[in-house]
Amino acid sequence: MDRNDIADTLSEIGTLLELKGENPFKVRAYQNGARKLETLEEDLATLIEEDRLKEVPGMGEALVQKITELHQTGTLAFYEKLKASIDPGLVSMLEIPGLGAKKISAMNKALGIASIDALKAACESGEVAALKGFGKKTADNILQGIANREAYGKRHLWWKANEVAEPILAGLKKLPAVAMASHAGSLRRCRETVGDLDFIVGSENPAPIMEWFVTQEGVKEVTARGETKSSVRFDSGLQADIRVVPPKQFPFALHHFTGSKEHNVAMRQRALARGMSLSEWGLKPVDEESFENGKTAESEEDIFSLLDLEYIPPELREGLGEIEAAESGSLPDLVRTDDLRGVFHNHTTASDGRNSLEEMTEAAQALGWEYWGVADHSKASFQANGLDEEQTLKLAQQVEALNASGRFETHVFSGIECDILGDGSLDLEESVLMRLDYVVASVHISMTQSQEEMTARIIKAIEHPATTMLGHLTGRLLLRREGCKVDVSRVVDAAIANEVIIEINANPYRLDMDWRFWRKASDRGLLTSINPDAHRVEHFDFVAAGVHTARKGWLERSSVVNTFSLPEVKALLARKRP
Repeated sequence: MDRNDIADTLSEIGTLLELKGENPFKVRAYQNGARKLETLEEDLATLIEEDRLKEVPGMGEALVQKITELHQTGTLAFYEKLKASIDPGLVSMLEIPGLGAKKISAMNKALGIASIDALKAACESGEVAALKGFGKKTADNILQGIANREAYGKRHLWWKANEVAEPILAGLKKLPAVAMASHAGSLRRCRETVGDLDFIVGSENPAPIMEWFVTQEGVKEVTARGETKSSVRFDSGLQADIRVVPPKQFPFALHHFTGSKEHNVAMRQRALARGMSLSEWGLKPVDEESFENGKTAESEEDIFSLLDLEYIPPELREGLGEIEAAESGSLPDLVRTDDLRGVFHNHTTASDGRNSLEEMTEAAQALGWEYWGVADHSKASFQANGLDEEQTLKLAQQVEALNASGRFETHVFSGIECDILGDGSLDLEESVLMRLDYVVASVHISMTQSQEEMTARIIKAIEHPATTMLGHLTGRLLLRREGCKVDVSRVVDAAIANEVIIEINANPYRLDMDWRFWRKASDRGLLTSINPDAHRVEHFDFVAAGVHTARKGWLERSSVVNTFSLPEVKALLARKRP
């Protein structure tokens, strides 16, 4: 087990101990131990091998023993015993947005609440509101969190759904009976969340495909099984459906089941206007009974061509003018992941990241990027070990020294993710911010302000001379937390007027600013940067999700600053610096 996995385990131990109502100092010891591991500058294996882990400040004997056991064996008896000792109902209550272990423990001790159903009843009856330190507002927030959990439980993040879908698709394509296969539905259209998975397969022999699909690893339940259609459910609750069609029908079925409904309706109307009928079965003259003598298509491209249209990428099939654009030849040349030359808004061990400046730079170079940018948290984000003015300048000096060393071909930009305070001012002194290459201004606190207050607050931050980018506009966490209320149009206007970039935060839980705003915003001249908000090297991969958001927003390379070359980016950032 590596240090990041061990840190996650220690953090979970702290949460579980807090659920049990253990001594706060003991809880904090594990939380601090996790943080120490995340910020270790020396190699953990070397420290353990040389028996020097105990010399790290804050690493007591018990922590050293547990970290060593996890590192050497990948398991920890204490952790397994602790998990088994806690009512699963208490653990499930952690899934309620905004509810932490401390409050769960308090309610369990005072009222014996050990399940979400019991918690809901206690909130509705007023028992929770009557508890010391709670009150009606807390009870109402818990009820809202329970409602959100129930609503969100029907959806799955695109990123996590895709992690399930890709191995299935790869497995299908390896089967001898499969002529062609693809996923479809909202996953293929790259919607930010997905209800279930859809697979379309072309084959003349569906039986072995059905057998493989319903018996694949990870299937918890077979909810339906037929000769050409089957459905299964996985432990996560995600359902996957498969449909096998004759190979000649495959392009039509793929187009139909990719959707969206609105896109399909418009396509059928277009076909009807030409005396044709379009469906999952094919394309034929309206007055013909059978599709046997209908039009043939080797691919989806052929279907669009038969209707006098340019090929419409799946991401754009939302019934939002894509057919008209395809007819007039004005579809955008959508940005692609391999167009990116670097990223901004990333964190290191200087704040709450899991990898050092050097490790992140090495990973960026391995990806072939020309540049990447450091944007650790500022001091108001104390929970994320945010940096004050002195620490910010020290990190900038480290970046400068790393660039000067010649160790890496990838250039590093020095920045900060600076908190937008409640009144719209920035968290650090302007003189310090102006010495950095760029500033990502973000809201992390006071997120319940009215729309008018929040909009004015963000616009004030945008108007700050040091602000280069606006981070995660609404602060939403998909399937966890609604975003703050903000007038997006006014914020976009302010960003354009002040030459501020609004990022697409590519963290799969954020994907913020939402794709629905981007087509209009980019038409007005707004630039974006697709940023992974990486807290470890693996998070650089998040840019793929951000690119999907950009593509759904009709964005071309010219609207995405991190497709620009290093000299172009340097010139762009210099506009905001004296």
